[in-house]
Amino acid sequence: MIERIREFFGKRIATTTGTGPGDAIRLATAALLVEVMLTDGTMSADEAARIPELLKQRFGLAPREAEELVELARQEVAEATSLYQFTALVNQHFSAEDKYALVGNLWQVAYADGAIDKYEENLIRHVAELIHLPHSRYIHARNQARDTTG
Repeated sequence: MIERIREFFGKRIATTTGTGPGDAIRLATAALLVEVMLTDGTMSADEAARIPELLKQRFGLAPREAEELVELARQEVAEATSLYQFTALVNQHFSAEDKYALVGNLWQVAYADGAIDKYEENLIRHVAELIHLPHSRYIHARNQARDTTG
């Protein structure tokens, strides 16, 4: 896994320091977004399109870089045994505001297809708990995403 991440970021993502924590953060963020998209058992085109948009906004990626990051994230999600490998990186490197923004992005993916599935809601709640986002901030992120995508 680490070698694939290094190869991907070394070849595709422009960074000044090579593979480092920022690269892993990008992958963890993308993986969590993909998890939300896949958790209800259906993958809508709207959800699939929303993820690269969010990654471009969040990390300043080119469209091709965002698409490649999503593909790598899909592979990592398929091999992951838990959310811990992703949420541990978030806890280590994200500020409280970054965590709030991440949960907001998760909600945006969930709302992209116009319907919130109970599995999507449970997953986002679980991620929020794992990254120690206060419940009031979780609710605010949900409401903000609902109001901007609905």
